[in-house]
Amino acid sequence: MIVGVLREAAAGERRVALVPASVPFLAKSGLDVVVEKGAGEAAGYPDAEYAAKGASLAPRDEVINKAAVLLQVDGPGTVQDADLSGLRKGQALIGMQDPLGNPEGAKAMAAAGLTAFSMEMVPRITRAQSMDVLSSMATVAGYQAVLEAAAHLPRLFPMLMTAAGTLAPTKVFVVGVGVAGLQAIATAKRLGAVVEAYDVRPAVKDQVVSVGAKFVEFDLETGDSEDKGGYAKEQSDDFIRRQQEQMQAVVARNDVVITTAAIPGRKSPVLVTEAMVEAMAPGSVVVDLAAERGGNCELTCKNEVVTAHGVTILGPTDLVSRKPYHASQMFSKNTETFLKSLVKDGELALDMEDEVVAGTLLCRDGEVVHPRLCEMLGLPVPAKPATPDTPDTPEGE
Repeated sequence: MIVGVLREAAAGERRVALVPASVPFLAKSGLDVVVEKGAGEAAGYPDAEYAAKGASLAPRDEVINKAAVLLQVDGPGTVQDADLSGLRKGQALIGMQDPLGNPEGAKAMAAAGLTAFSMEMVPRITRAQSMDVLSSMATVAGYQAVLEAAAHLPRLFPMLMTAAGTLAPTKVFVVGVGVAGLQAIATAKRLGAVVEAYDVRPAVKDQVVSVGAKFVEFDLETGDSEDKGGYAKEQSDDFIRRQQEQMQAVVARNDVVITTAAIPGRKSPVLVTEAMVEAMAPGSVVVDLAAERGGNCELTCKNEVVTAHGVTILGPTDLVSRKPYHASQMFSKNTETFLKSLVKDGELALDMEDEVVAGTLLCRDGEVVHPRLCEMLGLPVPAKPATPDTPDTPEGE
């Protein structure tokens, strides 16, 4: 079976779905890899490295024509690029498809007769940790968020004792302590900042302390703050209002605020109001990692740098692509592990009793089969999806 690696179609995307080091491991599972020419260049992986590891190189159209399985970071469900109409019925797609934010993308892939898997939907179970692209990419985003804050802040992060006097350390407040938040805390600490953090889930307090930050606690009822997957749940308007009231003093005393609170498929909760920004010292910085879904800061503008009340507010959505080499390395390992779990004797053999397969499969045989997406699209929810057919392979391949 041939696995194709496509150059990314999304604007500004510099990652690649599979790095050269993963090619031999797929070969051991009976898979041949064909890579679109130049697919890895932006991430720091030239064509020669793929060829040295045993991959074939070909133009985009040839990759699409040959491959039974196509790998992309941002799949057609996310960008719905022109390739969708050129894909083959039964062809399998593996990548990030943004199904909860764009369920119509899954519907379009189903209409094209594709078998599509969404890497964002990998369940949070022990066996699937090595497939968890959300955690991998959040690691990069949390790290890069601190670097962006440091670049825009008109002061140094560490305390320095010099002949010219003592420089006080920067104070950083991280809101939302998932993978991105923990990495942001750790990175800010390494740069010498004094860090405090808050999360609606009190269970993360030990994690915050373990990476050297102070955990901020508010007088709020948080017993129902976490879903069974470990993600923060959406809270009521009254809860958010009381949270904002208590958070204002904390925001005001910090030089940098990094927000990471996002709920899959939902608008990001507004946690940092304009009044909080106004209370911050001039020159302070807010980095909003939830900008793609509206932002945690009331003044965030997606993909823009805004200055308000003397405070710089960053709303980037491409932080991960700013470190494409290692982001691609981690994404590739996640994808490699996921794909190998689907393969038996060199072919796709999908076990719908496997919760990883059932949790990530969006569509097959012309139908959307993921129960949550069916509900979002108003489609009948399948009682128990049948095992999808193995993707067709062109004659002679």
